[in-house]
Amino acid sequence: MIHLAAKTVLDERTTLDHFAANIQGVQNVIDAVQAAGCVERTFFTPSRLVCRLGYVPKDDTDYQPSTMYGLSKVRGEQLVRAAPPGCGTWTILRPTGIWGPWFGVPYRDFFNMIRRGRYVHPAGRDARKSYGYVENTVYQVQRLAARPPSDVHGRTFVVADYPPVRVRAWAELIQGALDVRPIRSVPVPLLKAVAIAGDAAERLGVGHAPLTSFRLNNLVSDMVYDTRPLEALVGPLPYTPAQGVGRTVAWLSQVEASR
Repeated sequence: MIHLAAKTVLDERTTLDHFAANIQGVQNVIDAVQAAGCVERTFFTPSRLVCRLGYVPKDDTDYQPSTMYGLSKVRGEQLVRAAPPGCGTWTILRPTGIWGPWFGVPYRDFFNMIRRGRYVHPAGRDARKSYGYVENTVYQVQRLAARPPSDVHGRTFVVADYPPVRVRAWAELIQGALDVRPIRSVPVPLLKAVAIAGDAAERLGVGHAPLTSFRLNNLVSDMVYDTRPLEALVGPLPYTPAQGVGRTVAWLSQVEASR
């Protein structure tokens, strides 16, 4: 069984009340697996946000979330690790940024901003990101599910493509596939000023700001994870970033045509 259900609210800062699906929901799955007695293995998918961006954990149980959502995912992981032996083989998968056909925010917004010519790249910055193309992610999970229990039981894997992508190169792949105007660069100080204005707009409830300090920090910061344990068990991925972008743009075109 692959447990994917979750409640995702990244801007909640004060309470875990919104995240029963991520905590009690995980416990319900554990209880159901134990009661059934016939589930050979279960994959739980919390999030890379059990640790804040830029923090490198010492081990799988070294947590440092920066959001209530991340904390709720920590609580879910802790329940899995405390699961009774009757739950059989279990594995924790921490997806990073998964993009591709059928996606929503925030990565669909990124594609749309490039299509509309609104995306500008921070000048002099080219962050590396351990993102994952969705069909590669599905392949990775399928491969792990086929491994012997001894290879996956009790283990935690960060799920992402390897190697990491460069944001500028990824944006240019998208721009080329969409056949829109080239990506422009804007000095970081100017983007910081726009982000501060976006912070104020969101605090005032004016609406969804295109750029905030949180989003700008994510854009300019590296997000690189050690995927070597995953690669050792899965092997080469079926899709390159360029192929993933091409398939995603084709899907977006189909969605637009069907409206």
